[in-house]
Amino acid sequence: MTKSFTLQPLLDLAQQKNEAATQRLGQLNQQKQTAQTKLDTLMQYRKDYQDKFQEAVRNGMDPVGMNNFQHFIYRLDDAITQQRAVMNQTQHLVQAGQNELKDAQRKMKSFDTLAQRHVESVKKQEAKLDQRTQDEYASRIAAYKNTPKNDTTEQ
Repeated sequence: MTKSFTLQPLLDLAQQKNEAATQRLGQLNQQKQTAQTKLDTLMQYRKDYQDKFQEAVRNGMDPVGMNNFQHFIYRLDDAITQQRAVMNQTQHLVQAGQNELKDAQRKMKSFDTLAQRHVESVKKQEAKLDQRTQDEYASRIAAYKNTPKNDTTEQ
């Protein structure tokens, strides 16, 4: 009869934490990608708007129109600054998620190693028990064969 692995609940918990950390890291990477896409879009929009502004200045622009262009570019710059802050924050969260996943994987591997050792130990114990049983059986057979038989028949 095999002895159960007493740390199995901890191994199961470590596996659950590993799966949760993996899922969380995936979500964080997706958030980072979304933030990067927004930043890229804002920067491209600012570049395009700056190009339009320069073209309008070359073609002659009234001061009110120039002021509106500049004001809008400043607002885009503020949005870009805010989005960069979001990017930095998501980068830190991704790094923390990577560290969490590494820690969860390390713990899971440790418990898995203990489980493998347990399985090997149980197999060795079972093999010893099987060998002992076979040795006993063989010695009984040998003892039975070496027992003198009484050939006298009664009449």
